[in-house]
Amino acid sequence: MAAGSEAGVPQTLAAGAGGEEEGKHGKPFTPEKAKEIIMSLQQPSVFCNMAFDWPARHWTAEHLSEVLGGKQIRFRMGLQRTDTAPQFETACSYVDATLEEFLTWNCDQSSLSGPFGDYDHSKFWAYADYKYFVNLFDDKTDVFQEVMWSDFGFPGRNGQESTLWIGSLGAHTPCHLDSYGCNLVFQVQGRKMWHLFPPEDTPFLYPTRIPYEESSVFSKVNVVNPDLKRFPQFQKAQRHVVTLSPGQVLFVPRHWWHYVESIDPVTVSINSWIELEEDHLARVEEAITRVLVCALKTAEDPRNPRAWLNPTEVEEISHGVNCHYLNGAVSAFLEHHRASGEIEGQALQTNGKHRKKEELHACSHVEVEQTCSPNVNKHRATKQKAVDPFGPNLVAVTLLTEEPLSERGGVVEGDGKGFVDKDGEGFGQLHGTKWEQVPNRGETVSAEHVASSSTAATSQALVTTDDLLDCVVNPQVTRMVAQLLLQGRSL
Repeated sequence: MAAGSEAGVPQTLAAGAGGEEEGKHGKPFTPEKAKEIIMSLQQPSVFCNMAFDWPARHWTAEHLSEVLGGKQIRFRMGLQRTDTAPQFETACSYVDATLEEFLTWNCDQSSLSGPFGDYDHSKFWAYADYKYFVNLFDDKTDVFQEVMWSDFGFPGRNGQESTLWIGSLGAHTPCHLDSYGCNLVFQVQGRKMWHLFPPEDTPFLYPTRIPYEESSVFSKVNVVNPDLKRFPQFQKAQRHVVTLSPGQVLFVPRHWWHYVESIDPVTVSINSWIELEEDHLARVEEAITRVLVCALKTAEDPRNPRAWLNPTEVEEISHGVNCHYLNGAVSAFLEHHRASGEIEGQALQTNGKHRKKEELHACSHVEVEQTCSPNVNKHRATKQKAVDPFGPNLVAVTLLTEEPLSERGGVVEGDGKGFVDKDGEGFGQLHGTKWEQVPNRGETVSAEHVASSSTAATSQALVTTDDLLDCVVNPQVTRMVAQLLLQGRSL
């Protein structure tokens, strides 16, 4: 098991790295030192003994049930299955229920009626995720103070800037990266298994923006049961794994991919996304992505936007609104950098002669080298070299060493005719590998023919709107588009 797992992370206060920085409350790092670590590290790490006095450490699901009373919250219902396709939120069912009803169902009372009555506990998991405190505790704002992110060097940050996650065994978040900020996660109850991949592995994770959610780039790969026939480059990904236990705080650096799964009957987590300087440019990239995704997907099927919009995405998606949002993001970026004169020198140099290949993300999806990485803030990378804070109270999440995925028992591979695991169970059908015959230039094809061909030839590898979007709004592409757009606006 990787360093930082339940067995590898000490639970008692111990002398070690950062010992000389101990604060007056006996914590291993002062707020200033903790913030310095967070703003300089480029590797996921687990903080120990930094939240032992937080009132929120008692926020079990049972306690929260009493605090929230009869307040209903939305649970995402997913299948307890082993398949090669990620369970995206658009494919899940949703239930509005109280925490008391969730806890009763989670005791495996199969005869239970009510909101969970249609969901066999042995076949489904439930996840109340992305629950913002300001919406959940709207009439109990005093609870905000029980989350003390100020201990990590962010004065005034508490539950008001946090989200709550409550899940049953098997509940998980599909593998994705967050476009904005870095992430601090406090584990309150139960344990969660985190699978993390560095930003330079982005081509190996086969990024997609469908389902669309602002600030979330999803992976097409089910990283815990990948289809290596369809996604062979995933074998090159550098998996880091850690089990996060109660009382520990995980730091997830900017743009690290992560898949998170509950491995105990009930889990409760609290997180907060920390804003970074890079977010100003990222908001422009996200605005460009929003305009393009919404325009193409709405044109494809104007009557059914919920099929491709993540349920968390509730904002207006009209082209006029999206363009207004894009202009606002561009204006905010230029205003932020105008005073410092950083626009030309830092953000808008798009001439290939003056930029390294990795800074432009000019990576081939197939032939990408390990040395090719996203645009990394050089100042922060330099600082990391000078800081070596690891020890008993800060444990780096290290690379998982294991046998190749293709040699693992139970891993599903495709042959173009269907998925078959080692027990002979089938899981569906792969897209074929032959292209639909393309008409010669000048030939006309009726809309009826296209529609019938698309329906009848589901095994044919037709280019879909989603295929196009995977290229057009690939993070590598939107970064360059944003830089070109900003350069034009600054002239």
